[in-house]
Amino acid sequence: MSHARAVPALARVSSRKRTRVTFATKRFRSSGASTRAKEKNEVPAVDPACTLVERRCEVDLISTGSSRAADGAKKVCVDFDNTREAYKSKTTLELLRSLLVFKLCTFDFVVDKNKELMDLSKRLFGQRVFEKLMKMTFYGQFVAGGDQDSIKPLIEKNQAFGVGSVLDYSVEEDLTQEEAEKKEMDSCVSEAEKENHGVDHREKKYKAHRQFGDRRGGVISARTYFYADEAKCDQHMETFVKCIKASAGSSVDGFSAIKMTALGRPQFLLQFSEVLVKWRHFFSLLAAQQGKDGMAVLDQKLELEQLQENLASLGVGAKQDIENWFTGEKLGSSGTIDLLDWNSLINDRTRISHLLVVPNVETGHLEPLLSRFTEEEEHQMKRMLQRMDILAKHAVESGVRLMVDAEQTYFQPAISRLTLEMQRIFNTHKPIIFNTYQCYLKEAYDNVMVDMELSQREGWYFGAKLVRGAYMHQERQRAAEIGYDDPINPDYEATNRMYHRCLEYVLEEIDRNRKANVMVASHNENTVTFTLQKMNEIRLSPRENKVYFGQLLGMCDQISFPLGQAGFPVYKYVPYGPVNEVIPYLSRRAQENRGFMKGSQRERSLLWKELKRRLFSGQLLYKPIY
Repeated sequence: MSHARAVPALARVSSRKRTRVTFATKRFRSSGASTRAKEKNEVPAVDPACTLVERRCEVDLISTGSSRAADGAKKVCVDFDNTREAYKSKTTLELLRSLLVFKLCTFDFVVDKNKELMDLSKRLFGQRVFEKLMKMTFYGQFVAGGDQDSIKPLIEKNQAFGVGSVLDYSVEEDLTQEEAEKKEMDSCVSEAEKENHGVDHREKKYKAHRQFGDRRGGVISARTYFYADEAKCDQHMETFVKCIKASAGSSVDGFSAIKMTALGRPQFLLQFSEVLVKWRHFFSLLAAQQGKDGMAVLDQKLELEQLQENLASLGVGAKQDIENWFTGEKLGSSGTIDLLDWNSLINDRTRISHLLVVPNVETGHLEPLLSRFTEEEEHQMKRMLQRMDILAKHAVESGVRLMVDAEQTYFQPAISRLTLEMQRIFNTHKPIIFNTYQCYLKEAYDNVMVDMELSQREGWYFGAKLVRGAYMHQERQRAAEIGYDDPINPDYEATNRMYHRCLEYVLEEIDRNRKANVMVASHNENTVTFTLQKMNEIRLSPRENKVYFGQLLGMCDQISFPLGQAGFPVYKYVPYGPVNEVIPYLSRRAQENRGFMKGSQRERSLLWKELKRRLFSGQLLYKPIY
């Protein structure tokens, strides 16, 4: 496959700089954040004007025309208490299995010792019986099958009941903590740092620390990759390609999930994240010098003439060089520079390692983040970008959308930036690449706002997946022990408010120009209800496919299937892989469900309600027809 576009704009030569900083002249939204986004996390009672969608035929009540429907058009709501609709794709045996698994997840001993119990079962019963037991319980509940062929029946059944799939190959290495720590330190520390320990001036947050080398610690809802070598990264890429092809072959408009740490050496993600954050901090410092601190992030517009004088006085570069930085067709033409203009300046590098320079506030000079980069490190960085490009091209060719998962905050700035570069290239006609925003982060709203503003200026489609987040406990502990600001919102309610604020902002943009798409990836019924209400307010039909919903396979069917039956685009994250190789994934599902099932009896009560309904209506032997 040709790699003509393999390295995105990050590594484009300076001769193309003008095109990298050319923005559309039309501004779709004022640069300031929407002032209408509300902080309150309230889910109002069901509107009496709503149509409760309870049966499949009532999908016709949903408007199929423009979202700007007449004021008298009926609103659409979904009844999440309708167990017949929620579980019509399930046999009675599958309902009993769900009840058994969810009940087991409430026992601390079973959850805490789940891996030991699975190993013991394997020794006692042998591999064959063990696999049958797993398929009757945890594996059958949370995993679709062993390979791309065996998962097709489940995917097709879900599709028949209105639920699509996000395929996710869930095999992980079963490493000890010591092995994980060693791999992390080897792959996150550069040769220069190994040879000159303590010489390079790195921020603590963006350096590898052995006590947090095992990134699985405290994480129950995300898969973790550890770097071994470039060949292993190529294997991961090929696995992702197979996922994309499987998604294309099993459903229309499917999704496939990828993780950036699977595609290359994490050292680059750490270093590039630090560079991006330091440049942003430098911009904030310059804004403060112009008396613009405390303003909304995109309202901070630096006066160009004063900025050039400030940079020259700081010794960042010669006056002529600084003037040349701002010679793009539109960049600086208004006499001001904002954060998005500023971010575009660091693209003008011919070697990727040349990107990794940072402004030293004390000396005022641009300095390399590290004293040197080896040729091998340069090659590894480029290979990561090439793998991303290959996956994006396969997604385009297959008609599949690519979901880039979020990861730890010390990797995330680089992951988001690289994802944004793919969006610039591949989201020109429709949203192919989706970035993930973790709303437990204090800066989540600013990140959504800045990225969406860039998509507006450059005219490409914004694609976002909103999640609450997977790394909270690990991130809090790391920040406290290493000594940097906690990036996490103070409590769950603050995270809820952040989630709804980000979601409302994206929905406002959809209402304006229909060039944004969002996946509401949440098991929180209040959040789903909030989304439906906002869609009703802006007269956004579910059939426009601008708002998607996502839940994990085996969880929250009472949300997923009623949404699907009502015509909303809803997707299950569908893990697959051989029984023995997905045990780490199943272990996390057990831990996640312990908190989920202890915190709410709702799903179990609905399962019992449906069993009783089938018993008293003579449908105990019910089998889905599709």
